[in-house]
Amino acid sequence: MSVVKSEPHLHPGHDVPGGDGGTREAVARLLMEQGPITASDVAAALELSAPAVRRHLDALLADGEAEAREAPRLRPRGRGRPPRTYLLTDAGRARFGHDYDDLAVAALRYLARHGGPDAVEGFARSRVTELLGDGVAQVRQAEGAPARVDALAGVLSARGYAAQTREAGQGVQLCQHHCPVSHVAAEFPELCEAETRAFAELLGTHVQRLATIARGDSACTTHVPPAIPEARRSEPTTTSRLGGSPHDDRS
Repeated sequence: MSVVKSEPHLHPGHDVPGGDGGTREAVARLLMEQGPITASDVAAALELSAPAVRRHLDALLADGEAEAREAPRLRPRGRGRPPRTYLLTDAGRARFGHDYDDLAVAALRYLARHGGPDAVEGFARSRVTELLGDGVAQVRQAEGAPARVDALAGVLSARGYAAQTREAGQGVQLCQHHCPVSHVAAEFPELCEAETRAFAELLGTHVQRLATIARGDSACTTHVPPAIPEARRSEPTTTSRLGGSPHDDRS
């Protein structure tokens, strides 16, 4: 295999400037640019010692940022362990950034231009329905208002929103400390509005969005009043809107 030397050049056993983080970044970049690649080829390209390369490869594997494969057989092998090659996973590539936000914004701009505001709102409702998915049943099965808000926080955390609840005077605050679509929602607040409406419909009560990451706040914070009317838990409108019924009058 032909391996391209990567800058900066180092003496064997030395780290790339910047410490372990810089070295790991260099190893990951090499896997992205030249993978699948063997550990010995990584060491040669970066002029690192074999133990140093193994340490960084093991860390990338443990974090799910790289995967190892058995090298293809090009000639009969002797004794010993067959060589392995390494390449980045999708999670590993994410450390180098992507243009998903730009693509999503461009798609929504096109939708707004050709379909109008109703099309954007329809997309936003569809997205939050898919986001909650089977979590709707988990929330509805919880007993009592606090338990249902906790269940909703659990569903959101499982979807990558790092959500938790906290008592706040009269009621509870649902706090989402991460929003994967915050950059898109900054231009299209319909995403936040649809999410807030879905929370209200699922919990069966009015809720108030106090802050959003899309507006520059540190978390998306939603206030939920202390009592959630039990009678509203099974209202047909809630079921139809979050369950995707063809009878949703807002479709």
